[in-house]
Amino acid sequence: MRYFAFFILLMGLWLLFTFRVEADSLIVGGICAAVTTAIFGKYFQVRVRCLLEPARYFWAFLYLFIFSWECLKANLDVAYRVLHPKLPINPGIVKIKLNIQSDIGRAMLANSITMTPGTITVDIVEDHIFIHWIYVSTTDPEVYSKKICGRFETYIRRIFE
Repeated sequence: MRYFAFFILLMGLWLLFTFRVEADSLIVGGICAAVTTAIFGKYFQVRVRCLLEPARYFWAFLYLFIFSWECLKANLDVAYRVLHPKLPINPGIVKIKLNIQSDIGRAMLANSITMTPGTITVDIVEDHIFIHWIYVSTTDPEVYSKKICGRFETYIRRIFE
């Protein structure tokens, strides 16, 4: 079932990218999807039924807006710090306890943090994520955890767990 779902997902992506339904396009897409499924199918999501839950798509759609808003705020914050005459930065690496258990959820969180200006994910070790932050404003783990990944983590858990 996992391989079949992965094949269907790849064919759907092929049709979305090519936007062609002619025979030659379907044959090439089918061959590419079959080869990719044969090689990488074992790494595909184990719980295929999760793909059929509409609530996950709703939270993913909502997450796009949340991420865009957080990214815009971070861009303005970094621009302020760069343009300020005294360059108010206080860089450091912070350690945050993760509440996400799935590997794909952790990867999504790490990538979201890295794509937000002012923060870079350094490493994930067991249940902790290490982040380089351009302005460490507090030493309280709860406060900086909420500032850096609080909103991301909430929505990512709803999508992937």
